[in-house]
Amino acid sequence: MKPQKRKFSSPKSNEKRNASSPKEITPGLLKKWPLPQPDEESDKEERGRVLILGGSTEMPGAVILAAVAALRAGAGKLRIATCSSIARSIAVAVPESRVIALEETEEGCVSPSAAKMVADSANRVQALLFGPGMIGGEDLINLALRVLKGLHEPTLVLDADALACLRKRPACLHRLKMKAVLTPNAEEMAEMLGLKKKEITGGAASITRRAAHEFRAIVALKGAETFVASPAGEVFVNHTRNVGLATSGSGDVLSGIIAGLAARGATPLQAAIWGVHLHARAGDALARRVGPLGFLAREILAEIPALMASLNTRQRKGKR
Repeated sequence: MKPQKRKFSSPKSNEKRNASSPKEITPGLLKKWPLPQPDEESDKEERGRVLILGGSTEMPGAVILAAVAALRAGAGKLRIATCSSIARSIAVAVPESRVIALEETEEGCVSPSAAKMVADSANRVQALLFGPGMIGGEDLINLALRVLKGLHEPTLVLDADALACLRKRPACLHRLKMKAVLTPNAEEMAEMLGLKKKEITGGAASITRRAAHEFRAIVALKGAETFVASPAGEVFVNHTRNVGLATSGSGDVLSGIIAGLAARGATPLQAAIWGVHLHARAGDALARRVGPLGFLAREILAEIPALMASLNTRQRKGKR
């Protein structure tokens, strides 16, 4: 099946002028928008469950980073679904998780035949992160479309190569009723929309707004400035510029944070905005302590809980 023809076009200069300016993501904004906070007597079930579908024989580490990030963001229970050949090693690397071994293709990616098992597992959790460390081309696209067709419960966070399913079927998220967060970089956004990368970087705010409207999902376009948009037309921007965050695995950590926050009960927009800012602030802290270049994606993980607590000062109690 060939990808559908697209009518999406790059923004015109007058559209840039007429569009409302993005709202800056600041500590003040987050303090006025506190994350759901469990009661002190709550157990891990009330902090939410998250499923991470990811990994491949070439990139098993990505799913580990994303999974630990979800726990660092406060999710209570963690499941990881991955290729059968790497499932045991991932279970050892993340002892806090329950690991589901899935049938894999000859290329070392999760097979499309595993879609029903994944969807069934996903419908028993509050958040599904789909994509970190996955490869597979058409097999991955087919897996994604089959899984999405079977979802009805969780907030979906779609990342990395799994985003390519939107190029083939742009309306595949519409039935989720805006319970999805997309986390592309500029290259992935260009692929999703059938544009050139320079068209994305040249009109990032407007492109992000349009993508959110077209896909009916929250979109976080990653970059030196990260833009977050909702289908309603709201656009936010995080101005933190930290070149050290442009490192392997950093995006996996971000998507894991967003999924963990969604599992706790944050709305998709709130999870994306908080996740983007926490990720950036963690990078700033490491740049000061370690140096502007050379800190590792896995070092971001330990920074998240304290930063999150410092910003979530007007905590509200709530039960899932």
